[in-house]
Amino acid sequence: MTTTDPYFHTWSDQKSARGREVIGGSGAWFETAEGRWLDLGSGSFHAALGYAHPRMIAAIERQARALCVSSAWTSFPAKRELAARLLELAPPSFRRGKVFFTLGGAEAVENAMKMARLVTGKLKFVARYRSYHGASLGALSLTGDYRRPPLEPLLPGVLRLTDDSADELGETLAGEGGRVAGVFLEPIPGANGVHIPPAGFFTGVRAACDRHGALLVADEVLTGLGRTGRAFAIEHEGIEPDLITVAKAITAGYAPLGAVLVSETIARHFDDNVLWAGLTNYAHPLGCAAGVEALAIYAEERLFERAQRLQESLLGPLRALAARAPGAVSNPRGRGLLAAIDLALPPDAWKQLGADLEARRIHCFAAAKRGTVVLAPPYVIGEEELAAGLAGLAEAIETAARRRD
Repeated sequence: MTTTDPYFHTWSDQKSARGREVIGGSGAWFETAEGRWLDLGSGSFHAALGYAHPRMIAAIERQARALCVSSAWTSFPAKRELAARLLELAPPSFRRGKVFFTLGGAEAVENAMKMARLVTGKLKFVARYRSYHGASLGALSLTGDYRRPPLEPLLPGVLRLTDDSADELGETLAGEGGRVAGVFLEPIPGANGVHIPPAGFFTGVRAACDRHGALLVADEVLTGLGRTGRAFAIEHEGIEPDLITVAKAITAGYAPLGAVLVSETIARHFDDNVLWAGLTNYAHPLGCAAGVEALAIYAEERLFERAQRLQESLLGPLRALAARAPGAVSNPRGRGLLAAIDLALPPDAWKQLGADLEARRIHCFAAAKRGTVVLAPPYVIGEEELAAGLAGLAEAIETAARRRD
């Protein structure tokens, strides 16, 4: 039956699309007409503070009364404060850098691509096959997964790594004769299965970029601002990129916003050179106010540290599940409140798993296409809620796995 909704549903054919009407929520739960759902996916990885957080709502209301409409050329306190706070959280080479605000993650990636080209004078980029950088045409050109081919041809000059190999990157950059503007990498490819990079990978990446004059861009749209237990997931790797893209947790989903964090060296280039970039709603007041409040809550409630502390509470049950169901469940992995497992299930078992999770009202990312279940609970989830949700997930997976035999 064709949907009767007068708008398009994303990432689906409209005949089979079925929207889920969310009518409210609180904490780690969102509400539909059928009842409450435990959100083990933070919506689309962005609802880090869960639903109906009173401080977030109050901050947006205050900003709406003070200034609700602005243009790209305006300045106001929340814009300045948010930029300053982001740079304080970033690695040392960013402390005297600058921030370029956008409306979301894909636009942050787009503008990082522009900056890399403007600064280096080069045109090419390197990214992974196992990656997702956004759905706009430029960001999709970098993306390596199944969402790119239906829209090709896209931007030319994108080269891809087949594995997490710094040697492969060095060979690729050398083969291009110094014509690569930027290397775009997620510190942890999240939507494509939470793949933790091997030790030393990013050290080698940094060295290769320096050797061949390419900027290193850490795409932290999904992992940034606490998801892995640090302000930025690249911190786990002990290196500093040239640019960092962020979105999702920057406002915890309470308003649209993204940003490019620019290190001091790169920012200085634009002191005397035009930055050919801009958006009508760049740094919208409501987004900036939401960002300021979200960062304040993260700091005051020590939620980055909490994400790190809850890592074992998330991974432990997944390891136990893999031990109970060898062959069907494997490779539990993750950092902070971001984790995944691989499932070897036939198509009908995947369908049963989806139906069972819906019946239990557990939201996560169970993707038959990739053979993974990805989990990213809100930072505010209670420990008992997390344990109960993981127990329900395990029961659903074990039930589906029995159909495999």
